[in-house]
Amino acid sequence: MLNNPFFKVLSLYLSIALFALTLPAQGWAMLVPAGPSEGRSTDLAKVQATLESSMIKQRLMDYGLTAEETVNRLNSLSDEQIHQFAANMEAVQAGGSVLSDVIVILLIVVIVIVILEMTGHHVVMRR
Repeated sequence: MLNNPFFKVLSLYLSIALFALTLPAQGWAMLVPAGPSEGRSTDLAKVQATLESSMIKQRLMDYGLTAEETVNRLNSLSDEQIHQFAANMEAVQAGGSVLSDVIVILLIVVIVIVILEMTGHHVVMRR
C-alpha cells in the first residue's frame, strides 16, 4: 500500500502540513495609546470580585490569609501591580490548557507514525 506514489506524496504533504501548523502565528506590533487606562478602582474591583469566589477564599485560608489580610495586601500594591494582576487574571484558566497539550501529543504521535511508515517500518496495534 505504501509503495503507491500517491500515499508517499500524501504522507509527505501531511508531515509538512503538521510541521507548518506548529509554527507560531504572525505577531503585529502596534502603538499603544497614551490615554488614561481604566484606573485603579476598576482594576481593584475586578480583583476583589474574583477574590470573593468561595474556592479562592478557601485557597487563601489554606495559605493562612484571612479576608482582612488579603484586603490589606491588595491595598499595599501599586497601581501598576494592580493593573497587571487584573489583566493577567482574565488569561488564567482553571485547570490549565489541557486541550492544547492533547493536540500536541496527538500531532507528535501522527508524525512519528507517518515517519515510520515512510521508512518502511510498519506500525501494528494489538489488543
